[in-house]
Amino acid sequence: MRTYNKFYINGEWVNPVGREKSDVINPHTGEVSARVPMGNAEDVDAAVAAAKRAFKTWSRTTASEREGFLRKLAAEAENRNADLTQTIIDELGMPIQNAAEYQVDSLGFICESFADRAKHMEEEETVGNSVIRKEPIGVCAMINPWNYPIWQMIGKVAPAIAAGCTMIVKAASQTPSHLFIFAEMCEAVGLPPGVFNFVHGRGSEIGPRLSSHPDVDLVSFTGSTSAGIEVSIAAAPTVKRVCLELGGKSPYIITEEADLEPAIAYGINDIMVNTGQTCSALTRMIVHESIYDEAVELAKSKTEELVVGDPVDPCVFIGPMSSKGQKQTVIDYIDKGVAEGARLVTGGTEMPEGLTTGYYVKPTVFADVTNDMVIAQEEIFGPVLCMIKYTTVDEAIGIANDTPYGLAAGVWAGDKDKATSIAARIRAGQCAINGGEPNHEAPFGGYKESGNGREFGDAGLHEYCELKALQL
Repeated sequence: MRTYNKFYINGEWVNPVGREKSDVINPHTGEVSARVPMGNAEDVDAAVAAAKRAFKTWSRTTASEREGFLRKLAAEAENRNADLTQTIIDELGMPIQNAAEYQVDSLGFICESFADRAKHMEEEETVGNSVIRKEPIGVCAMINPWNYPIWQMIGKVAPAIAAGCTMIVKAASQTPSHLFIFAEMCEAVGLPPGVFNFVHGRGSEIGPRLSSHPDVDLVSFTGSTSAGIEVSIAAAPTVKRVCLELGGKSPYIITEEADLEPAIAYGINDIMVNTGQTCSALTRMIVHESIYDEAVELAKSKTEELVVGDPVDPCVFIGPMSSKGQKQTVIDYIDKGVAEGARLVTGGTEMPEGLTTGYYVKPTVFADVTNDMVIAQEEIFGPVLCMIKYTTVDEAIGIANDTPYGLAAGVWAGDKDKATSIAARIRAGQCAINGGEPNHEAPFGGYKESGNGREFGDAGLHEYCELKALQL
């Protein structure tokens, strides 16, 4: 069991003002995997004060200096890869066959990506008699989720470092250990005191203080839409910038001439990886009526091929839900789907075969879903796929856009041009074309209630910048 007692503030490991401890539960065994300190608003104030002091000098460092620290962090990520991967297996329950690839390996790559971009902060543009320059926005509060904790953390931290910002970071209560390890990495590479600070505690206490603090210039939050609204409300009185990456109910349109087997295989993998706990998962599969029955059978067979079980088993693809509460949430949605009249093709609310403990849910496929059903409108955040039938492309696009969310989408058509033309009409921040893979160099973020702002790529750096016009 990992045990941590201190926070990292102003380049030092300090005792929290809050005296409580919290147990982190392994969702496969139900046993304690880590014990961490719980801070309070006073701990937040100390971290913000450290970041504010550090900003005065850190913001004036050269792009080359900040690039150097990011490259050192990328190298250190290689040294700590095994430790970080183990936290994902123990605390999130993601199987070992995917934990490093999906959760940890990108840490070094993203640091290198923003190391390359640090120089953009020193680029100036002349417009008429004005010189437009970029400056770091200031002190940044970062509130991260439990489902992709390392990826989301570094997607905020790396561009902030590249821009010359300082920061206070909070992890989710289910998956905090990676943040203690990352603080050790910052210490190992000699990142100046106060640039990176972290606190841990209840979201209901720490989150509002970070969001409303008058000395915080930007809040970057990843989580549920309801929590994102609360962050925005708390931030509004001080008119700070708020970047939100929130929920999704992403559509996946498969056209009648699509190569069906790879299209279905791609969709099943996308929804079932990380036990369905992916905000951008393609949870609504919208299939042309002429191939619908075949698609349902393929989805059933490919889902039933997936191995569910102990995350340390290299053959396992689907692990447990992240917590007992999340398991119950998913089970409740499956019950709603049955009550609404959707056809349960495979899965359900019983424990998977051979498992008697842990927060497991069977990978589940519903057919004959209509887009007005609760299971088609609300984010389930579990291994549950909704299959919807359509007749015309216009109808499919209407179904795709008939949701308050707009984080991601997918289209699989007979050729790239047709798929791209359909994708252009879907209101979502990113769209996978015929199985296109994610790209950390491209912007990530949503439309509508899926949030605002973007992470990764050039757009990710710009979130941490202010623009200044010098009139000559």
